[in-house]
Amino acid sequence: MADAIAVEGVEKRYGERAALDGLDLAVRRGTVHGLLGPNGAGKTTAVRVLTTLLRPDAGRAEVAGCDVVREAARVRRRIGLLGQHAALDEELDGRQNLEMFGRLYHLGASHARVRARELLERFGLVDTGRKPVGRYSGGMRRRLDLAASLITGPEVLFLDEPTTGLDPRGRAEVWAAVRSLVGEGTTVLLTTQYLEEADQLADRISLVDRGRVVADGTADELKARTGGDRIDVVLRDAGLLGAAAALLPLAAEDVSVDVDRRLLSAPVTDRMAALSGVVRALEEAGIEAEDIALRRPTLDEVFLHLTGDGRRVKEAV
Repeated sequence: MADAIAVEGVEKRYGERAALDGLDLAVRRGTVHGLLGPNGAGKTTAVRVLTTLLRPDAGRAEVAGCDVVREAARVRRRIGLLGQHAALDEELDGRQNLEMFGRLYHLGASHARVRARELLERFGLVDTGRKPVGRYSGGMRRRLDLAASLITGPEVLFLDEPTTGLDPRGRAEVWAAVRSLVGEGTTVLLTTQYLEEADQLADRISLVDRGRVVADGTADELKARTGGDRIDVVLRDAGLLGAAAALLPLAAEDVSVDVDRRLLSAPVTDRMAALSGVVRALEEAGIEAEDIALRRPTLDEVFLHLTGDGRRVKEAV
């Protein structure tokens, strides 16, 4: 089956700056694909190209089997978009906003009312009554904006920072809604600053840096590229971080440090041998540890490792 999104060599420049510099991307149908990267990496530009809001300078991109340049109108009929800023009428209440979006998408009046009611129930907004959106909390606005992007049940849904402004409960509600949509066959391209969000939702993740994909794979595959497991050591005395770093089972340049948290972290290959070795070395050196733990690397560490932005111990102690 063809990919829901297929991008080959897409470029977009603003003067001398390349926002996209040969972007390649493939998103399988019926999956959540995470697009992660630092500010300015090109994530939002990529979404704007794929949703026909921006014309690429070079390369090819298809969404739902349609070329984003030659068949822009067909693309727009097959997609939904939740951008970084809400697109709601603050004078109308939630139901009126959703009905308005339904009519803009050419739904009949009765169909728009039914769809609005379904989405208000899904996102826990039924009890807002006739309160205008201008009086909603930030989290409530975000949930309503997401509901509006789903009004037509799109084949491909673009979520650009979807849970910005939501509390943990609101984020969990959005995550549940996204999983439900994918279970029904919708394809989701997710950009987010919350790496935990990509870890929770994405079937596959592409890391973008300087306008191109620098790594692609499942969360587990990307984590494996940092060297497998990690050992974390929290000291009682931050002044001993440098001395403790020399005792970890790797060279100092492979050890990351967080002075504020009194934390050292390093990749290891043999979990149990590393744990017993570090405990023994710290005891012999008279360095007191508050906590020692083995764990899998986080996506934050994957991102810093693959983009070369991590703080190293030699820079911090």
